[in-house]
Amino acid sequence: MAGEKRKSALYGVKILQLVEEIPEGCSTPDFQQKPVALALQEGKNAIFRALVCGEPKPKVHWQSTKGNLSNSSKYQISSFPGSKEHVLQINKLTGEDSDLYRCTAVNVYGEATCSTRLLVIEVGFRKNRKRHKEPQEGRWKGCQKSWVLGNGAPPPKKKVDMEQVWQLLMTADRKDYERICLKYGIVDYRGMLRKLKEMQKEREDKMAQYLNAVSNLRHIRVSKEGVATFDLELDLKYAGSKIYLYKDGEMVPYGFDNQTKHCLRQLGKRYQFQIRDLQPEDAGIYQVKVEDAEIFSTELDASAIPARVVVPLAEVHCEEQSDAVFECVLSNPCPNATWNFRHRPLQPSNKYEVFVSPDGLTHRLVVRGVRFSDMGPYSLGTGFHGSTAWLVVEAGKDKSILTTSADRHHLGSRRGDLEGRSDIYGQGRDASQSPRSRYKPGTGGFPRETQGPRGHFSQGLADMEVQQGEAVVFSCTLTRDLGPVAWFKDGVKLSARDGVVFEQDGLVHRLLIDRVQGTQAGRYTCVAGHQRSEATLSVHDRPVIAPDVAEKLRKPLVVKAGKPVTVKIPFKSHLPVQAVWRKDGAEVGSSSRHGAQVALGDDFTRLCLPSAGRKDGGQYSVTLKSEGGSVQAELTLQVIDKPQAPQGPLEVQNRQGAGVCLCWRPPKDDGGRAVEHYVVERQQAGRSAWLRAGQAPADSTTFTDADVEQGKKYTFRVRAVTSEGAGEALESTEVLVAPEALPGPPSSPTIQSASSQGITLTWTAPRGPGSAHILGYLIEKRKKGSNTWMAVNVQPVPERRWTVVDVRQGCQYEFRVTAVSPSGPGEPGPPSDAVFARDPMRPPGPVRDLQVIDTSHTSITLSWAQPDAQDGDRAQGYVVELRGSDSLQWSPCHEGTVPVTTFTAKGLRPQESYFVRVTAVNDGGRGQPTALDTLVQVMPVAVRPKFLMDSSTRDSLMVRVGDTIRVPVYFEAVPMPEVTWLKDGLPLLRSNVTSTKDGLTQLLIPVASLSDSGLYTVVLRSLQGGEVAYRFSLRVAACPKAPGPIRLQENVPGTVTAEWEPSPDEAGDIPLYYEVLTRSSAHGPWRQAADRVHTNHFTLLGVLPGHEYHFRVVAKNELGASLPSDTSQPWCISRQRDKFTVKAPSYREPNLSQKPRFLVGLRPHLLPQGCECCMSCAVQGWPRPHVTWFKDEQSLAGNPAVYSTDLLGVCSLIIPSVSPKDSGLYKAVAENALGQAVSMASLIVTGKRAALAEGGREGESEAQPPTCLGGALPVPSERVAGLGVRVQGRLTAVSTGTP
Repeated sequence: MAGEKRKSALYGVKILQLVEEIPEGCSTPDFQQKPVALALQEGKNAIFRALVCGEPKPKVHWQSTKGNLSNSSKYQISSFPGSKEHVLQINKLTGEDSDLYRCTAVNVYGEATCSTRLLVIEVGFRKNRKRHKEPQEGRWKGCQKSWVLGNGAPPPKKKVDMEQVWQLLMTADRKDYERICLKYGIVDYRGMLRKLKEMQKEREDKMAQYLNAVSNLRHIRVSKEGVATFDLELDLKYAGSKIYLYKDGEMVPYGFDNQTKHCLRQLGKRYQFQIRDLQPEDAGIYQVKVEDAEIFSTELDASAIPARVVVPLAEVHCEEQSDAVFECVLSNPCPNATWNFRHRPLQPSNKYEVFVSPDGLTHRLVVRGVRFSDMGPYSLGTGFHGSTAWLVVEAGKDKSILTTSADRHHLGSRRGDLEGRSDIYGQGRDASQSPRSRYKPGTGGFPRETQGPRGHFSQGLADMEVQQGEAVVFSCTLTRDLGPVAWFKDGVKLSARDGVVFEQDGLVHRLLIDRVQGTQAGRYTCVAGHQRSEATLSVHDRPVIAPDVAEKLRKPLVVKAGKPVTVKIPFKSHLPVQAVWRKDGAEVGSSSRHGAQVALGDDFTRLCLPSAGRKDGGQYSVTLKSEGGSVQAELTLQVIDKPQAPQGPLEVQNRQGAGVCLCWRPPKDDGGRAVEHYVVERQQAGRSAWLRAGQAPADSTTFTDADVEQGKKYTFRVRAVTSEGAGEALESTEVLVAPEALPGPPSSPTIQSASSQGITLTWTAPRGPGSAHILGYLIEKRKKGSNTWMAVNVQPVPERRWTVVDVRQGCQYEFRVTAVSPSGPGEPGPPSDAVFARDPMRPPGPVRDLQVIDTSHTSITLSWAQPDAQDGDRAQGYVVELRGSDSLQWSPCHEGTVPVTTFTAKGLRPQESYFVRVTAVNDGGRGQPTALDTLVQVMPVAVRPKFLMDSSTRDSLMVRVGDTIRVPVYFEAVPMPEVTWLKDGLPLLRSNVTSTKDGLTQLLIPVASLSDSGLYTVVLRSLQGGEVAYRFSLRVAACPKAPGPIRLQENVPGTVTAEWEPSPDEAGDIPLYYEVLTRSSAHGPWRQAADRVHTNHFTLLGVLPGHEYHFRVVAKNELGASLPSDTSQPWCISRQRDKFTVKAPSYREPNLSQKPRFLVGLRPHLLPQGCECCMSCAVQGWPRPHVTWFKDEQSLAGNPAVYSTDLLGVCSLIIPSVSPKDSGLYKAVAENALGQAVSMASLIVTGKRAALAEGGREGESEAQPPTCLGGALPVPSERVAGLGVRVQGRLTAVSTGTP
């Protein structure tokens, strides 16, 4: 309907529908991509991009809270024809540009709006000036929530913590200091070195708590697969120390396998961190901590992250002689992106026009005046990723197809051969693969008459899969001679120069490849006349394991338990390899078994077991897999150990005077060695020594010990012995060697009945030897939870039934029975179940006064009274049940029972209605349920608005100018009321920021000013119209200004009176007073002479002649003190003294004159074009020498392209952007009255940045700015690639001095 607000798929986008109905095929505007909030330094350009959709195409305009953007030189608004992208570019940012910007898209059916924020970071002296208030989202008409509540654009990026930058410098290479300092604005280079030296000591003391040593630090490097890695070696003092990973000060979770984004791979003391699936937001400073000690910091630069395809290329259909447009959007700027047609690079020309958006993300290729020969695959490559799409050229409606059959044959062949290829670089990661890019019949390829019937080939080409290096033969047989035969690969005709051999034997045609390589994989076509046959060649370059290694793996690997095991398998592969280790079919990894470590290098894989155990033995296999195939190797690991204990239990049988017989079973694990014999030992009760009883052969698992005494108790144990030694022992329980067998234990007593008067038990007689003649039974009892058994009867009872009457009502008891025979009492039987000594209970009655005391959107709170005691026994708990209005089945709301008479049922569906009932339960059963007569609806109970005041709430506040004001006001109301803030009866100005959430509204003023003083009112207005208000006064004041000049006079001898001009703030409404301080010398301490002086004068008593008195007056109020006002001249009363003569010692001023000399001379520089060049030197001399700069003997004074600085003898010449014309010999001349000194150095500017990047150290990203090359550098006589100059010998710097 008209005026309806619709929901967008993107958070923060508002859509307003302007018509009642939208016709089919049309839509309101919407945003596919919102502008991203930016935080940039002043002087740079800000670019906002938005992707807008809608039918018909909406009109887009931009606006800020400060008005329209009509200044065309400042604001550039653009959009590409036929594209959904709209761009706002703000040039040369200043602090005034910090604002909230809104993008609005409008068509006839509706409008869509979204907002984003721009924060300009001011540098230099401007960063200290007063900032403008942040614009509010409420300035936009129609917006109900502020950006602060999360309804706008995301907040700007966090500012880098300088503490992290210092930690980065701690572990950085010295040659990177200059780059890091320039990047983060550190200008005091010497101060930086001093601070690093101080921090180094603190860092070493903290690291010593957890580490023995840390070494081999390797900073972040990005591989061709787009994986960032950095590693280090740690010698931990404690193996259990925790290692943490932080990014920009926030902890990052990581795993131990290759399935997580951040993972840790450990091999011994080597720890390697990997960051996979790199995105632009992964850039930042990474830190490794052990516990709370910072160990290593490194930085991932955004320029090192490979660009990915966000919006891929789409297939383009166009008519002949028209223009074709390809467009691709990348995740981040890629200046090296290249366009290709049929795998050949395209150069910009009148035919091919290449465009890149100002933000560097959108790349567009325009093919002018397309012809049928332009049909084919076009691709955009970024180095690691790419996207491919087809251009299909169709004939116009008023034209006939002018292409020849051969042309269509060639184009169709190339289109068909490239069908299904998803990545022009063969990496298989192209984001452009979609159904639209597949081949469609009728749009290209061989015509039907060209393809011909299958009968022209009696045997066609067959698809082949081979390993790299093997020979390949393609063969096909024709039914008749169709003329010359041509061979094609991926649509390109082959010749003998392509490394292939053509053979013909009658009607049989062959294509031979001797040693196939990976680049020769593809679609091969044999064309004879107008007929063809096709086949695919797949080349697998699987990893290769050396034959001698495979031979060694056939022999079992035997190790002793507890020893470390390391299995290293070298291999060769040209492609990235994944290694998977398995043991008995289960995968082995760092997370699969404690201690197992799997490492993978560029040419090896390794399995480490720090301490091998018997469970580690078995069949191991490793599978090496790459895109070219896989290979598997197997090995057998045997772990030798001492045998386990024999299997129990160890049975001990008394042979009635003939000793005891022991029985056991062989050990489950013999440790990998055969059992030689068993050793039997015994221990008499009460003694600690074990005595050897004998040994049994390996094939026997019984032993008879005849050397035992009757009537004594013994414990026996058995060990298995192998060539590795004796294993663990199997120990028996303590047994009694009795002359006659004692009766066995009776069964567990069964409870027949229980009451408060007694408990009746029954049991069954024991079985086994000694149980034939039972004299009776002894009964014992104990309370539940106690370990003390008490006898029930003294004399044995012959019956197997007994009633225990010595019980206490309400207590819980357990019972056991012991059989007595002529030989004595036997072993006690197992205890009975616990039983209460009480009369049976009745079920409780129904609960009373069931009512609902509170409801919310998802819960109901109930209360009730206990059942009436006359209706049953006391309730032990309650069961609360609910039933929906459309259901007939009751469902409990909890597990078990509720012990109290209140309960809150949570997790209910809002606005639903439920029936409620409560049932009381006890040991006697469930009582009669009590239910509410009406349905209970799940919705909150309305609460009138009211303020929640406490002792901290004040009605008057006073703050200092410039402070931040935050006044929280807590309230209670259901539903949420309308909150209004007033100041002096008027709505708050936009300079004041208010925020409201559930139960809290607060006044937030970032920087208080005098105009913020006044009476503030908070009004809560409910939906029913009720209002409640809270008022408080706010006074904003400043510290008083300093008093005026002080005048001193002596009105009374021996005193001095100080009078001063009052402070300008004395006439204000804030009372102030003065504090007077004095001191008796120019450098002595100030002492308080008077405080809280409310006049403008003060008299100091006891003034001594000959002493100087200095006065200071400070104005004070409740907020602080003013600047002091001091006397210009001290007060002194002369003292009469006798004259005497003092002869002053002679003193001669030292001669500090010195002619100029260079402490640090100039260094030569070798820089690529466009870089900044800074030549520095240090000069000494007195008087301070004047430094003049020359280039090729020409003075640089007044040259606008360069500027120089002189700071305490450190002189620098800066060229902001060097060019080839800046190359030459530079000279610094220092002169004073005593002479001059000269320092010279050369500057060479290369033509391209790539020339210097090739000379960088291995592993550095090409996107990093090159560092200056200084000092005496050896330069080879060969021509430096890309420099365009020839340099002989060494680059040297010369410093000379002349009087």
